[in-house]
Amino acid sequence: EHRLIKDDMADQPSVTQQFTQGILQSAQRAGIALPDSLLARLPGDGRTPLALQDEVWEAYCHASQDPLVGIRLGLSLHVGHLDLVGMLLMSCETLGEALDMLVEYHPIVGEGGDFSLEFHGTRCHLVYSPHYTRCRRERVEAVMACVLNLARWVSGGTFEGCHVQFVSEPSAAPETYQSLLAVDVLFGRQNDALCFSESLQATPLIQANAAMRDHLLRLADAILAGLDSASLSAQVQQLLRQHPRWGKERVAEQLGLSGRHLVRKLQDEGTSFRLLRASVLQHLSEQCLRDGGTIAQTAERLGFSDESAFVKAFKRWSGTTPAQFRVAMSDP
Repeated sequence: EHRLIKDDMADQPSVTQQFTQGILQSAQRAGIALPDSLLARLPGDGRTPLALQDEVWEAYCHASQDPLVGIRLGLSLHVGHLDLVGMLLMSCETLGEALDMLVEYHPIVGEGGDFSLEFHGTRCHLVYSPHYTRCRRERVEAVMACVLNLARWVSGGTFEGCHVQFVSEPSAAPETYQSLLAVDVLFGRQNDALCFSESLQATPLIQANAAMRDHLLRLADAILAGLDSASLSAQVQQLLRQHPRWGKERVAEQLGLSGRHLVRKLQDEGTSFRLLRASVLQHLSEQCLRDGGTIAQTAERLGFSDESAFVKAFKRWSGTTPAQFRVAMSDP
């Protein structure tokens, strides 16, 4: 029975144990006692299922009563909390190479979101797109604070971001964010991103080691292959990215499952087809709008019955209309 439980956990989207330990250590430093019943369910080795990580975050945020708990946690994380990926990023030769590695191998740290690189003139945006909804603001703030801190650390303190931007509104005075992060912070933007000059990609890293990087890459490829085959949620999202018009039954058929079986297995992973589809469609629609697609073209591409239905869905996902999103996107 114990083996079956572990096998079930292996099939769920997950987070490396080191990242979970970072949260627990931060709670301990802050004098926060998380429920024993929750701690007892955390795996002693391997990875933490994303659904269980959701509970850890909720318990931590509720107990801390600190609106900036995510920022403080992110700044307290170090390379070791990022598992193999932290060492891989450290061994890269330039910041640009490290960013490419982060985009490719971040699921090893956690499968709760995706990174992508976007270029806007002379600026580069490292965009983070979370898949979770529970404690979204705190978790995104933790991720962005951690990435900013890591960029400064691996570059020997020479990295200077233009700004950090968040989709959410501030939970405390904006100047407090800027004081903690030591960079300009913008709120209510179209995505969560770390923004900096494209020229900084050539920044040499202080612990570059090509031989170590190549060795770690082989290990990372093996781990990533195992994660890709394990997560049903990841497979569903990949199919939806390729075929945004597909519904639950068509996706289930492609995966060799019945619609009902797909629903049950996704529930076991702590998610649902509706949430996964909404996440994928939001990402695709935002990308289409950024690439210059009209609202009508975007609605057609994603399979909406008409433009009005798409506008309502987009506002439900992001809290803003496609037209407002395009205006915000054009802001500097």
